[in-house]
Amino acid sequence: MKLSTRGRYGLRALLDLAVHQGEGMVLLKDIARRQEFSLPYLEHLITPLIAGGLVKSTRGARGGVLLVRPPAEVTLTEVVLLLEGSIAPADCVNDPRVCSRSASCVTRDVWIQIKDAMTQVLDSTTLQDLVERQRQKEQTETRMYHI
Repeated sequence: MKLSTRGRYGLRALLDLAVHQGEGMVLLKDIARRQEFSLPYLEHLITPLIAGGLVKSTRGARGGVLLVRPPAEVTLTEVVLLLEGSIAPADCVNDPRVCSRSASCVTRDVWIQIKDAMTQVLDSTTLQDLVERQRQKEQTETRMYHI
């Protein structure tokens, strides 16, 4: 499965919120600037995240967005399902009725294994895990440029 920009950028926006967790409301324009994508596209991405209960939005002078739950409680599975839908690489994985050969198809077995492997990785990775990875990468970059 190839993630669309919707999934990739949406996850980056949530990671940005997780990095800035505890700093209060975060402006969408600041996320868009830091993540280098357009504000209108971010506004489009944030809607399903609000509807899915991952993000809270407040309008007004002190408005912005923030994560509803701690980053350690948000799995990548939740994010990808909200933004992309099913991660199955073929329709027959979720609904064997779409193909009359599903019961005897060995390639379907492989597609199921791929979905299961992806689900395992996404289920076992949280936004907090990404925050920690991000900080490690930033520290490594800092050390490389100061040598």
